[in-house]
Amino acid sequence: MRPTPMILALTLAAAPVMAASLKDVAPYPEAEKGFTRQVIHLPAQADESAYQLEILAGKTLKVDCNRQRLGGSLEQHTLDGWGYSYYRLDKVSGPASTLMACPDGKKTEAFVPVVGEGFMLRYNSKLPVVVYVPKDVEVRYRVWSASQDVQKAKVE
Repeated sequence: MRPTPMILALTLAAAPVMAASLKDVAPYPEAEKGFTRQVIHLPAQADESAYQLEILAGKTLKVDCNRQRLGGSLEQHTLDGWGYSYYRLDKVSGPASTLMACPDGKKTEAFVPVVGEGFMLRYNSKLPVVVYVPKDVEVRYRVWSASQDVQKAKVE
């Protein structure tokens, strides 16, 4: 017995969706010279409004006991004719560091993130998150979720 088109369509709609290739989604531009294009495909969530995406762009550097950070801003752009967002980190400054005395003087390799504006994004599994960064910058990410525990403020 052959499935009817309606049953076939419902079966396909219920099948898990694999992350589409970026070129299958929209014509995102290639990375310019000196930049890389890095892409994040997020899994679907039941209530995506309860999630946020944190972009952690940075570099692996030799660091001592001080807290290190790089500076920069992640800017949102719109793909012309499509309305889809993509993000660009043009300049990375630093590193900046706290100035504590490190008694042992040892240095280790650690991921040093870029700190600035624009790194917390709305969670959206329907489109890839496309980020253009300088060649020496790596993009990592973290998903934040809201707690089900909601508190009530006191009137004072």
